[in-house]
Amino acid sequence: MKVSVIIRAKNEERWIATCLGAIFEQSFKDFEVILVDNKSTDRTVEKAGQYNVRILSIEDYRPGKALNLGIGAAKGEFLAFLSAHCIPKDKNWLSSLLRNFQDSSVAGVYGRQEPMAQTSDLDKRDLLIVFGLDRKVQLKDNFFHNANSMIRRSVWEKLPFDADVTNIEDRVWAKTAIEKGYKLIYEPDASVYHHHGIHQSLDPKRCRDIVRIMESMDGLSKKEETLIKKLKIVALIPVKGQDQYLNKRALAEYTIISARQSRFIDKVVVLTDNEETARAAEKMGAEVPFIRPTELSRPDVGIEKVLQYSLSELEASGNFFDLIVHMGVHAPFRPKNLIDKLIKLLFHNGFDSVFPGSPTYKSCWRQGENGFQRIDEGFIARTIKKPIHIGYPALACVTYPEFIRQGRLLGEKIGIYEILDVFSTIEITDQASLSLAEKIFPGWWKGQTKGGASK
Repeated sequence: MKVSVIIRAKNEERWIATCLGAIFEQSFKDFEVILVDNKSTDRTVEKAGQYNVRILSIEDYRPGKALNLGIGAAKGEFLAFLSAHCIPKDKNWLSSLLRNFQDSSVAGVYGRQEPMAQTSDLDKRDLLIVFGLDRKVQLKDNFFHNANSMIRRSVWEKLPFDADVTNIEDRVWAKTAIEKGYKLIYEPDASVYHHHGIHQSLDPKRCRDIVRIMESMDGLSKKEETLIKKLKIVALIPVKGQDQYLNKRALAEYTIISARQSRFIDKVVVLTDNEETARAAEKMGAEVPFIRPTELSRPDVGIEKVLQYSLSELEASGNFFDLIVHMGVHAPFRPKNLIDKLIKLLFHNGFDSVFPGSPTYKSCWRQGENGFQRIDEGFIARTIKKPIHIGYPALACVTYPEFIRQGRLLGEKIGIYEILDVFSTIEITDQASLSLAEKIFPGWWKGQTKGGASK
């Protein structure tokens, strides 16, 4: 075995599949992968288990101790290290690290780390400054970073990592290697995407100004979209009983078409308790891997329990997803490209969950034990009044599976995508709303689908 790739992880289910997917796409193929897991309580291990990976567990975690544990089980002549939330940028990441070892005096090589759009301004600035574009040969400088690096096994046998230090085990090791006469290499071609940085700053405004300039030159939005396309995203569409019809087409069909028009959704799954609805959904291009229990269709059962049960069934059959898009069939007035805009909003800002919301400046009141209480800012000028947003998660709600697994749709950090189209707020819940939709929908739907065919 030429190379052993050793990954350290703790509760990295958001990133591990994307990380491993990028590793197994490498042009250099003579490698093995070892995951050293630090008691993850999410689905990190289960997701990693879908790849050809050896999984080790560590007690009393220390960074150097974890690396030594992985190396002890490794077969490679060279040892590559990667944090589970670091994503190799291209297929030449591994070969770009390896080619530097033609010089026998080189002990280790570390690669570039590029920020994501969701990375904080402080961390973006630091990553863009520290990890430049010029290759460096370090004879005195002991900076080294094991979030993305490779070392020679024969050197590690003489100089193992310090198993007791709680941080910067990489620089402790590098200092010793430099003192022993070895070289270190910084290889910018071996680049990874890294969502958090290595330093902090006490000057957020200066940081923000510098980052804006760097972002304008660095094309972060294109990288972000590339990363989103690597995520495994599923649309979950609950349908209770026999589907309703709007203009002689099932409501589910409009929702399935919207889901399949997304550039990011990989799988569309209908969650129904009805065999006839299931067969119809499959003809529309959706998957119906199971019929959900009828007790989940009782009036007192909320959508969160339906989604929780359904995700459990999907994961039990080996289907793990990085993002969930919930879509309700009773909200067919979805603006074009809404789903992809929501996914980008979540990823760009690091939100837990996002959904559409319609802003209102009207007088709003909530009834409590002591009567009605006002929740807007009062009778002030609209130009300075902050709107209240009415949420429409049935149109589409993008969230992480970890929250669905807990029996809730939303996480803590919420993002709202503003919709101003009044028709998008129409939900078909009774005969009156159905009659209204029958009049409005044909022309509206034609305008939304013009020039965009479903997948």
